[in-house]
Parts: sequence; C-alpha cells; structure tokens
Amino acid sequence: MAPDTIRVRTSEEIDRVNPEIHGHFAEHLGRCVYGGLWVGDDDPLPTTDGIREDTVELLSELGVHQLRWPGGCFADAYHWRDGVGPREERPTRPNDFWAQGREDAFVESNAFGTEEFLRLCELVDAEPFLAANVGSGDPQEAKEWVEYCNREDDTALARERAENGSPEPHDVTYWGVGNENWGCGGQFDPETYANEFRRFAHYMRLRGAEETIACGHVDEDWNRRFLAELTEPDLMDHLSIHRYFGRWDGDCGSATEFDEEQYYLLFAESLKVGRQIDSAAAAIDTYASTDDVGIAVDEWGAWHPEATSENGLEQENSVRDAVAAAGVLDDFNRRADLVSMANLAQTVNVLQCVVQTDEEAAWPTPTYRVLDLYSPHVGATAVRTPVETDEVETDLWEVPLVSASATVDGGDTYVTLSNRSLDGERTVRVAVGDDVGDASGEVLFADHDPADYSTRENAAAFESAELDVTTEDGDLVVDLPPNSVAGLSIATA
Repeated sequence: MAPDTIRVRTSEEIDRVNPEIHGHFAEHLGRCVYGGLWVGDDDPLPTTDGIREDTVELLSELGVHQLRWPGGCFADAYHWRDGVGPREERPTRPNDFWAQGREDAFVESNAFGTEEFLRLCELVDAEPFLAANVGSGDPQEAKEWVEYCNREDDTALARERAENGSPEPHDVTYWGVGNENWGCGGQFDPETYANEFRRFAHYMRLRGAEETIACGHVDEDWNRRFLAELTEPDLMDHLSIHRYFGRWDGDCGSATEFDEEQYYLLFAESLKVGRQIDSAAAAIDTYASTDDVGIAVDEWGAWHPEATSENGLEQENSVRDAVAAAGVLDDFNRRADLVSMANLAQTVNVLQCVVQTDEEAAWPTPTYRVLDLYSPHVGATAVRTPVETDEVETDLWEVPLVSASATVDGGDTYVTLSNRSLDGERTVRVAVGDDVGDASGEVLFADHDPADYSTRENAAAFESAELDVTTEDGDLVVDLPPNSVAGLSIATA
C-alpha cells in the first residue's frame, strides 16, 4: 500500500485562523451551567464567586477564546433582567426547553445570570458572546442589555451595573440576534426574521453592540431568502450555521456502540460542516461579501441518540467523537478565510463537551485533548494542504481516511493530521519543502479503541504520547495508529 501524502504549501496562504474559532457554548441545559460551571457559594467544592475552580482551571489551560451564552433555544425564552440584582430576589421561571441542574428540573432559578457569566469569562479569559432574545423579547429589552453591559457614561443602566458589582463596562463585543429563529427561536420564515434582525440589530448597535451575529440555517435557500430580504447587510458581521452529527442523517450507532458501517457514517456526517460553510458562503457572496460577513458555526459537534432532553443531553465522549472533531477543525482551518468563529456544543457535561464533572472533581474528555493539540493553530496563518489518501464508501459519500491542515507562524509550520481508519495503521508522508528543519510530533489515542471514553478514573490515559518522525527523500514520515490524531511541529531549516 502506497503511503498517504500531505502536501503543505507554505507559500499558498489562506487567512489567519481566528482565535474565536476555538470557542465554546454554554446553555442552561442539563448539568452544563448548574453543576458543571456554577455551584454557588455554599457548595463544598472550591469556588470563586460560586464558579467551580476545577472547571475553571481546565478551561483556562485549554484556552476558551470565546464563550457563547445563554443559549441555544433557552436564549429566546430568556429575559436578562431575571438574572441580575441580588440573587435571593431573582424570580424562578420555567425552563421551556431543557431539564437542568443536579436535580434535572425544568426550572430556571436565575442564580446564574449576566454578572456570573461575565465573571466566568474573566476567570477563563474568554471573549463573551451574548445571544439576545428575539423569539419572545423585543428590541427595547435587547438594546438595554447592551447598554447595561457596555455603556460607561452616567446612565441608569450603567449605574445599575455598578450597583451589581461592576462599575467598569464589560465591553461585550459579540451579540447574537436570536438563535435558530427558524425553529425553537420563534418559528420565523426567513423574510420575517430578516425584518426582525434589522430592527433588533439597529437598536442594539445604537447602544454599543460592536459585532452582531445573524441566525442562519443549514438550508441554503433559507439563507438566500433571508439575505435577499435583509437589504441592510452592514448590520450583520457574522451569519451563523449549526451542524450536529450522529443522530440526524443516518444510523451512526451510539457514542460507544457501533459497527463498521456506523463508525464511518459518523465521519461522513461530520463532513457536512465544511460543505455547509461553503453553501452559506455562496449565499453571502450573492448578496454581500464574505470579505465583510464571516460565518459563525456557533453550534457544532456530535449528538448521539442517548442524549435526550430528559437526561440533560448527556452522552459518553468517545475517541471516535474526538477524531471526528479533529476533522472538523481541519475543515475550519482550510476555510480560515470564511469562518470567523465557532462554538463546540457544549462546554461541560452536555453533548460533545470538553470537561465532565461529578460532585467532587472535573476532568478533560478526549475532545479536550484534540482542542489542546490544535491550539498552536490559533492566530497562525492557514496554508493550502491537499491530502492524497484512500477513501471509504458510505451511504452519504466517500470518507477520506486521513484528514489534515497546516498553519505557519514566524516561519515555523504546524501540521495536524488524523487517521480515521477503524483498524488500520496509515503511513503518512508530509511534504513541506526544501527548508524543513527539526521536527517533532505527538499523538493522541494511539492505544485506545474508538469506543473508549473518559471517566474520572481514566482521564489521564488520554494524554498525548511522543510520535516518531523520520525523514525520507526530504519528506517527513509518520506511522499513524488507527483512530488517532497527531500534531507535528516543524522548524525552518
């Protein structure tokens, strides 16, 4: 079998990999916020202002460059005033969509609100991304939220913020104008949403919303109808799309139980992320320009059948999921000129989370390890990286067995690559050019089966190991175990 070949064309630059592409998503859903991020001041766990210190430590080490809140579907039923002021005076409301917290109740206590979220962002050094309520809210409510967070002059809402413990503005840059407004966010048709977006974004910008994110769809026709009706594209900085894979377009099995056909189908579904970025970009370029409007993939990840609203969308986080995430991150890098931000769903305990918790500890998932391995790409310049590899046929389309992407930074090159093969090692040649210097590598999941998942007891076993890198005829050569992800650091000669 001929080796797979990755050609890193360092002179063919795509664009800078925005740090916001390594963003995350926290919704009032299951044990993400209540129990995973926030437990309150009286909890026996070590906390800072009620926020779990073990979770903060893991997220800080990973690098959460941008964090989206409060939803998700929850955003378009959330009224921000319920979550500010003295905690004991905040109203308890129904959660219209999700069971949450340690008691799995469909009730929102509002103990975790705007100030708590922005304190979390400060602790993990993340840019906050707030999603305003379009479905059941109005422009007045949205613009007052912006004013509360961002105004520094002497207004009533700025004074209220100071009374709540934040005399200085929070300077929130990113503002979502609704969420999935074609569905749970109000069941709008695209023309109606375009008119609502224009109205909301206009008033939100007047109060200091620097960048606004419009709700898009995975359906290109919906996006085109929205953009045609918008007429004021200058009000939109980003168009969002959401893509989950694992339970929607075929039988991929569960997180930990799947046959060979189901195994590869998950990867086929994950390839839809890149295809839908291209589709959204084509729609934008018809009515505006992707030079001015970025694509925000502000919900993405694996969603398996066992994750239901009744169990708070919890599922095991397996090696297969993590290898699929590596391929999606490669797709983001290869489209660095299009993708302005992205948010893996969700940060803690829910869906394809990066951290899991129990009553006593927090630990990283295999997907956490992949995000960490990909961190050298952040802020670097993506370059063209064609891959020559075998493919496996699925009911959707063929799946390349090797995925890769590369960035350059200060003359050095970083390459990530993964082997999607269920049971076969792949020998991979990495052709970088004549100026290859010292190279080192690390590999994830070399000794793991694709169904393996993290627990409190075994989390350390998913750490990376050293990968042997040899040179042959001027190319780098590595042997990738099945279901593995690797990173190569290559210095300039």
